Amino acid sequence: MEIIGLGIDLADVERVRKLLGKDAEAFRRRCFTDHEWDYANRYADPSERLAARFAGKEAVMKSLFTGWRRIAWRDVEITGGGPPSVNLYGTAKRRATMLGVTDIKITITHTKDAAMAFVVSQGDHR
Repeated sequence: MEIIGLGIDLADVERVRKLLGKDAEAFRRRCFTDHEWDYANRYADPSERLAARFAGKEAVMKSLFTGWRRIAWRDVEITGGGPPSVNLYGTAKRRATMLGVTDIKITITHTKDAAMAFVVSQGDHR
């Protein structure tokens, strides 16, 4: 198994907080799966965890050599409640298969101000 792609992203928690205050339901429908939303909303302020998942999604897309204009936000899911992991759906899954990606490792961290994610996509390079 070899590294196929790397991705890193940093998200501003306050920006996520403002998006939630403006139109939380639209932000949810566009960017988050039910699992991600439910996990983050177990906390009094879900902004930090949603920012971490948002950064994770972007880092995954970068590791697949593409961005959010080609992969829907909801096609990448970052799990919570223990070590994070990545689930791919739709276009993201097809892109990973095309690249030979068979495993994605992710680490995320957040503070009250920023959230960061780092991703390694592994597989059999084609």
